[in-house]
Amino acid sequence: MAYTEKFQHLADVAMAQVGSVEAAQVNGLLAQGAIALDIRDKEEHDADHLPGSLHVSRGKLEMNIEGVVPDLNTTVLCYCNANNRGALSANTLRQMGYVNARYIAGGLKAYRALG
Repeated sequence: MAYTEKFQHLADVAMAQVGSVEAAQVNGLLAQGAIALDIRDKEEHDADHLPGSLHVSRGKLEMNIEGVVPDLNTTVLCYCNANNRGALSANTLRQMGYVNARYIAGGLKAYRALG
């Protein structure tokens, strides 16, 4: 998908400001108590998602996240299909005080590619 220059710039800045985790690290982090947060739209989540992941769409993230993940120290692994929305969401969570918010590099596609 072709993104606008301004959108891609915002996503690139977010990726530079928050850490990513590789798809191969996800299961280990989840086993240690991290939360996978699917920030895609409901129909995307309904079609496929990481097992056990929570769903809060990007459009309602700021309004609803504190009710879903009240502990600001929780490791939250934001993901979308690839990178951009996950990184933007992790950056937003960081700005809200979630000190361990990161995004899954490559998103759900990268996770599924592992087999």
